[in-house]
Amino acid sequence: MSCLRKQATGDVSVEVNACPGPDLRKILEDLRCQYETLMERNRKETEQWYACKVEEVNLEVITSSQEIESSNKQVTELRRQLQALEINVQAQLTMKENLESSLAETECRYNKYLAELQSQISCVEQRLAEIRAEMECQNQEYKTLLDVK
Repeated sequence: MSCLRKQATGDVSVEVNACPGPDLRKILEDLRCQYETLMERNRKETEQWYACKVEEVNLEVITSSQEIESSNKQVTELRRQLQALEINVQAQLTMKENLESSLAETECRYNKYLAELQSQISCVEQRLAEIRAEMECQNQEYKTLLDVK
């Protein structure tokens, strides 16, 4: 046993000739540098995209605001015109009613006047008929007298 122990506890010396492995620290440092460069480029592109989009939205907001303001002014102007037209229509309706009333009064007055004239004409025609009848009677009497003479 002791012999085996001496054999087992022998000194073993191993020499390895291997080329040194890749420097992982340098590889990691390169990867980190590439990653940071890519991150910075993506961040700049994202900021530019964001700034562009913000500018577009701001332009749309300004345009929309101007359109809304213009539309509001137009609506206000149209409302004012509508009110003016409604007032004009009411004035025209009132004037029409007044004119119709005046026309009715004038027709009534002239109808009365026409009735009076018609009555006077009838009286004059009747008187004329009476005078004509009287003249014919007198004419007959005159002829009779002339015949008698």
